Amino acid sequence: MERRNFVKTSASALVGIAGFSIIPSTVLGQTFGHIAPSDKVNLACCGIGNRGGGIIKSLHATGLANIVALCDVDMGAPHTLEVMEMFPDIPHFKDFREMFDAMGNKIEAVSVGTPDFSHFPITMLAMSLGIHVYVEKPMARTFNEVALMMSCAERHNVVTQMGNQGHSGENYFQFKAWKEAGIIKDITAITAHMNGRRRWHSFNVNMTKYPAKEAIPTTLDWDTWLSTASEHDYNKDFVNGQWRCWYDFGMGALGDWGAHIMDTAHEFLELGLPYEVDPVMLEGHNPFFFPMSSTLVFKFPERGNMPALDITWYDGVNNQPPLPKGYGVSTTDSDIPPPSDGKLEPTKLRPGKIIYGKDLIFKGGSHSSPLSIIPAKKAKEMESSLPLVPESPSNHFENFLLSCKGEEKCRSSFDIAGPLSQVFNLGVLAQRLNTKLIFDRETKQVTNNPLANMMLTGAQPRKGWEEYYKL
Repeated sequence: MERRNFVKTSASALVGIAGFSIIPSTVLGQTFGHIAPSDKVNLACCGIGNRGGGIIKSLHATGLANIVALCDVDMGAPHTLEVMEMFPDIPHFKDFREMFDAMGNKIEAVSVGTPDFSHFPITMLAMSLGIHVYVEKPMARTFNEVALMMSCAERHNVVTQMGNQGHSGENYFQFKAWKEAGIIKDITAITAHMNGRRRWHSFNVNMTKYPAKEAIPTTLDWDTWLSTASEHDYNKDFVNGQWRCWYDFGMGALGDWGAHIMDTAHEFLELGLPYEVDPVMLEGHNPFFFPMSSTLVFKFPERGNMPALDITWYDGVNNQPPLPKGYGVSTTDSDIPPPSDGKLEPTKLRPGKIIYGKDLIFKGGSHSSPLSIIPAKKAKEMESSLPLVPESPSNHFENFLLSCKGEEKCRSSFDIAGPLSQVFNLGVLAQRLNTKLIFDRETKQVTNNPLANMMLTGAQPRKGWEEYYKL
């Protein structure tokens, strides 16, 4: 920690010693303008296998990033080899703290493609050093961690982007244009649905303890993998995507798909935080991992001239929502990246949403999938009166890197993505406790359940990991 504090203190004080500058270029950028347009962004990457590897490839494909470091707690495991071979001559690390110690003055931005629970410490340390951050959705596992990340980003004036790619695609610009033109108005209900099979659907719902201890792979730094999480013995069902099953590590189907389905409605309908979250149906509830099926109702109050609105979330293979007359065929966005364990399984109803207004009903898919008015006859009648939807000037990865260079503004920065992530934090809390939550939007407290209110903060971090909550 002495070395990390030295780098951090020196950077913030703009100190040069013996003619050698240890100032990250991002700190200078905040004072004199961002990275020069002719320069690439010096990018470090935390999490290089599975989805993390996909993020690296997408950022690199923009031509705007210079990959300067790779970090993965399982460096050398089969799922990391492809990215390692893409960048054989740059430094490799297993511990993000060691990476920032060694290369903090050479890193201008970092991608964080690690399990949900580990987003927080990596992102907080990076931002405290003046380093811009691209982090996968959801931002963090607990409500309080998201709040701390939003505050840290503002205090350190860094560029931030949460990885919900649809926020830079057609759905984003269409929703914005249709809302501004008054096409989308008087919305009182939204159905959001993700009915694909999930990893935990093979688990025994009567499980009474965590899986048994197994031998730790020789490539894996298990202690660093755990980071702020409570102590657990290693088991293969905790890593490589399996972490999403467990309340201690992941955010389930809601955290995985919620941002790809609800994001534009949440932003442009100015929803903020709900005042109530009600788990009206949980099938196969278990205290360790997520239910086999969930139906959650999020209640939002009136906002200005917009009416109160309920979002009803459906997950589980057979837990499908009622469809309005004239719904038609369910479609999938072709830009959706496949999950790390293979292709997205076919389901009766593709992931998406149904938006109910006073006069119109809209249906849409996930990610960048555009909305359509239903039934088709009504859509045809309105075709000539619909506003022109501008094309996106950049995809989500370009948007982040161009923002690091001062040429664009991130469309899913933490001030936008944070409250959305906190909606999911509250939903997961209702799932875990199997109880209705009454939430005070002003004080940001759960008022009807003391245990739930304590869990907004979460368990104490492991010894030695407390510092990230103070940055």
